[in-house]
Amino acid sequence: MLRALAVDDERPSLEELLYLLNADPRVGSAEGAGDATEALRRINRALESGPDGPDAIDVVFLDIQMPGLDGLDLARLLTGFARPPLVVFVTAHEDFAVQAFDLKAVDYVLKPVRKERLAEAVRRAAAQRGTTPEPAPRIPVHEPDPDHIAVELGGVTRFVAVDDITHVEAQGDYARLHTDRGSHLVRIPLSTLEERWRSRGFVRIHRRHLVALRHIGELRLDAGTVSVLIGSEELQVSRRHARELRDLLMRRTTG
Repeated sequence: MLRALAVDDERPSLEELLYLLNADPRVGSAEGAGDATEALRRINRALESGPDGPDAIDVVFLDIQMPGLDGLDLARLLTGFARPPLVVFVTAHEDFAVQAFDLKAVDYVLKPVRKERLAEAVRRAAAQRGTTPEPAPRIPVHEPDPDHIAVELGGVTRFVAVDDITHVEAQGDYARLHTDRGSHLVRIPLSTLEERWRSRGFVRIHRRHLVALRHIGELRLDAGTVSVLIGSEELQVSRRHARELRDLLMRRTTG
């Protein structure tokens, strides 16, 4: 069973997280720390006692924004340890997901924490620690909805219409979907979305950007550089994609 340490400087959030962890049958024990410095002391003590010692910690459920040493700082320190505990980030902010997974986090759970979502994070940690077997992937009965993409925000899964997406920005193995009402981070590479949405009028204009042709307001040429205007945002077009983009826009206007 997993031995967990929850770290959060907000007492109500910490108590709720501990309650949910202790209610999970895969968690043998769950203790709390009010800041990252206290957590680091406990983790050092756990490592000194050994993997089977009384203070051992398998996984840390870690808030990010805390005074002093924050959650990302603590996770970076742990990467230098010979046998660090696993890390699951639990935060109200979606903007740090790329950094979190660069630090080999097991999962990234958004607040307010839902019981089912936390249970999935516990399952992943248990599978990595070898305390429970990783189940075989489930084969979906139905094909994904081609008109929407699922995004998670504040512990709630929402479905964003593909037609509302103006452009997509690459962020490592993630992609940030931009709409007129805001943006959403999804764990899907830009190359995957490019292939999936090519037939829906999305085209690559740069190694970092995929745009919806229907949302392009202007094509700008200035001293040999090409850019497009989407709403109030101007995006550069790389030379290798400029000609294809001009041809596609011409066909749309004359077709």
